[in-house]
Amino acid sequence: MKLTYRVEDGARLGALLWEFGPGWRMISSALLGGGIGLREWVLNAQVVAGYSRMDPVDHLLSLGPEGDGVGMLTAASVDRCVQASDGGVEAYATVGLRVPTWAAAPEGSADPELAPMRVGTVNIVTVLPVAMTDAALVNAVMTVTEAKSQALIEAGFPCTGTASDAVCVAVPADGPAELFGGPRSEWGARAARAVHAAVRQGAESWRPRDFK
Repeated sequence: MKLTYRVEDGARLGALLWEFGPGWRMISSALLGGGIGLREWVLNAQVVAGYSRMDPVDHLLSLGPEGDGVGMLTAASVDRCVQASDGGVEAYATVGLRVPTWAAAPEGSADPELAPMRVGTVNIVTVLPVAMTDAALVNAVMTVTEAKSQALIEAGFPCTGTASDAVCVAVPADGPAELFGGPRSEWGARAARAVHAAVRQGAESWRPRDFK
């Protein structure tokens, strides 16, 4: 993981880059490189809290390296990224909780503070050392999300996340593929514990000064 900085919109903003190279398959909810496919890198780029650009994919492409990758945006301070590991699984989380949100909310209750382009404020990158089927990857995303919500609630935040969190799970493209990624499977359990630890630490240390 590499941390760099740039000046944009009058602010000094960080970006985290994971350069995996060939041979990796990822599943992500990110604007750039989302879905399931072969990817070589992951970028988690910080933007200002009032981000309103309507070309986020082009913006991410301008910040990332060549090749196919995953690009996420966040208003949280990426230099406060938290890393945790469990049994060979690595989890990285950038946590910002300016607008904590319950997943199921009454219709029309969107927070007026959210910018037109909602940038992720809890972004999670999880890396497993084993290949997975498509179904297991989907299952792993569920597990990561459940572990995130558990950590936030345990840290005292009345929410399941924010309205625009993003996730990426990276696994080797080759090798025997795991069939399961749920929280009671071998690798899903390890991913859950790693994500829970990273998000819990990030939530407990979060302060509104993350947003300038």
